Order: sequence, then structure tokens, then C-alpha cells
Amino acid sequence: MNPQQEIRLLLRTFQDGYTRRDLTQVDAFMDLFTPDAEVIGTNGVKPGVDEWYTSRDSARELVAGDWESWGDLRLDVDSASIQVNGDVGWIAASATVSKTIGAENYASYLEFVQNFISTSSLPPEQKLHFILRGGTNTVYELRRGENFVWALRLTAVVVREAGKWKFAQVNFSFPTVYFPDVRIMDQV
Repeated sequence: MNPQQEIRLLLRTFQDGYTRRDLTQVDAFMDLFTPDAEVIGTNGVKPGVDEWYTSRDSARELVAGDWESWGDLRLDVDSASIQVNGDVGWIAASATVSKTIGAENYASYLEFVQNFISTSSLPPEQKLHFILRGGTNTVYELRRGENFVWALRLTAVVVREAGKWKFAQVNFSFPTVYFPDVRIMDQV
């Protein structure tokens, strides 16, 4: 088997874990990663904060959380771009994440708002903007139907250690044609 085929097999094993979502197998799944692997989820903004994990042990939290409550990840393994240079490879794959979200999300959002109002340290104007943006988005998206399918990109760096390919870095990202959701306000 050539290196590209071996890496594609690693990617299929990754997909199998996300398809099965067997929480009793999370630790075995994490063996697909190097100990110092960096895993960046869609909410990762800075290393070590939110969904930007800087080790295999900490990234376990992301994987377990994804398997418990994220949508169904479907990587386009067959069309993934795989490049290799010696014992290092890199992957770029398109994917989708699908989830059914029903009208109960209206109530969930209102519960979130109640908690946000009482716990956020933001000034009132910023709180209101945040609540209005989220509320408008909730109404807009739910009126479009309960079946959500989001386009996703997965990029990764893999390394060969002791004859086996492992993930050294994985990055999940959503493409956007609008302004990104995260904006840093205190820097110019």
C-alpha cells in the first residue's frame, strides 16, 4: 500500500469513529493522534481556549462532545486531497455535518437568554445585540426547516511514527460567505 492509500485508510478509520459514536471507544479512537496533536474545532479561536486543543488528552473532550451531541459528520474520504513528503502528509477534505433541530430550539434559545442575561458581564447594549442576533438567526434558520446540513472542511497534518500514520493536527472549519461569527474588537 502506498502512503496516500495508508493515509486514506486512517481517514476512513477516523470517519468510522464519528459514524459509530461509541463513547466506550473514545480512548481507542484517540490513539489515531500523536500525544502532542493539536485539534481545532469550529469554535477554536486561540490555542488552549474553547475548541482549540493542544494535546491528544485535551482533544478527547472535543471528540467525546462531538459524539454525544454534534451532528452526523460525513467526510468525502474518496475525494480527499492527500499529499505526502517523506514521513509527513497533509489532508484536505470536504464534508457535511447534518442534524435535525426542531421547534424545541425556540424554548432552548429562551432558556439560554435567561441564563445569558444573568451571567454575562457584557454591558446591556452588547447583551441586547447578542440576544437579538441569536434570536433572529434562530427564527430564520428554523423557518427554513428542521433538517440542517452544513458544509464543513477538514484539514489535517499526519506523521508516520513507527510505521503508522497518526494525526498531528486536525482542523474543522465552516466556510462562510458572510462576516465571520467571531470578531476581535479591541485591536485595530
